[in-house]
Amino acid sequence: MAQLSTVNLRNKIVAEVEKVVVGREAEVNLLLTCLLAKGHVLLEGVPGMAKTLLAKSFSRCLNLKFKRVQFTPDMLPMDIIGGYIFNMKNREFEFKEGPIFTNILLADEINRAGPKVQSALLEAMQEQQVTVEGNTTKLPSPFMVIATENPLDFEGVYPLVESELDRFMMQVNFTYPDSRVEANILRRNLVELNEENVSRVVTQEELKGIFYEVERVQISDEILDYLVDIAENTRNDSRIGLGASPRAMVQLTHCARANAFLDGRSFVVPEDIKLVAPHVLSHRIRLERTAELKGMVGTPSSVISELLGVVKPPR
Repeated sequence: MAQLSTVNLRNKIVAEVEKVVVGREAEVNLLLTCLLAKGHVLLEGVPGMAKTLLAKSFSRCLNLKFKRVQFTPDMLPMDIIGGYIFNMKNREFEFKEGPIFTNILLADEINRAGPKVQSALLEAMQEQQVTVEGNTTKLPSPFMVIATENPLDFEGVYPLVESELDRFMMQVNFTYPDSRVEANILRRNLVELNEENVSRVVTQEELKGIFYEVERVQISDEILDYLVDIAENTRNDSRIGLGASPRAMVQLTHCARANAFLDGRSFVVPEDIKLVAPHVLSHRIRLERTAELKGMVGTPSSVISELLGVVKPPR
């Protein structure tokens, strides 16, 4: 990495975002970790929690191109990925890029659109490309989807299918702020806040160097065995009907490496895994319905946290 140390990088990004979004330091850290791990994030929470403002401010301080798509029930896949439009001047069909051609795409209220539109994101999220009428076009790099969703008990929402949920490296739940933070939010909003106040922290060249350094973070065989033990416990626990897949564990490994880098280390330790595992695994496991009805389990996140306390890390 160039001149900016990893600790300063995280602190500066948090400080810039907090110019407009108060009390979301943990969420900013998770967004940054996921970006450096080359993954996508699903943000869940009720409206009015500053999810959109957080995403816009985050992309601005990283000097990345940002676009937002408001998902609605009447959307079509071409509204996201683009399509071929007939050009009257040259009498030919030309490909018009959709908003997905950006560095950070905010898919706002993604579960208000139907499954057909949601599935339009699958190829882009997995392979960083889109295919329209047999022609494949690469997306910019880096490419990250930050999707927001409303809780399923809201009207007019569709559950995300398992194949799409699995494309999100992390799920981050936005809870209500505590009284101290909310008082600060009210005080801040006495004047108009604008993400234009957020300064850029890194250049494009520095960001490329950061991605290179993350890929060089070492992970020992003992840590890999620890990850395998966690995976097997999710598959053998009687409370869990569907355990973590190999893809989930690969993404957990990438997240742990990114977290180690942000902590200023060139190697992964068990604490890196424990920090990110609930966000990486909780939306991928499915709790056993019988155990849920009997009240034997809590949330997927709490079950993962319990398992992390049972599986012994390497010394």
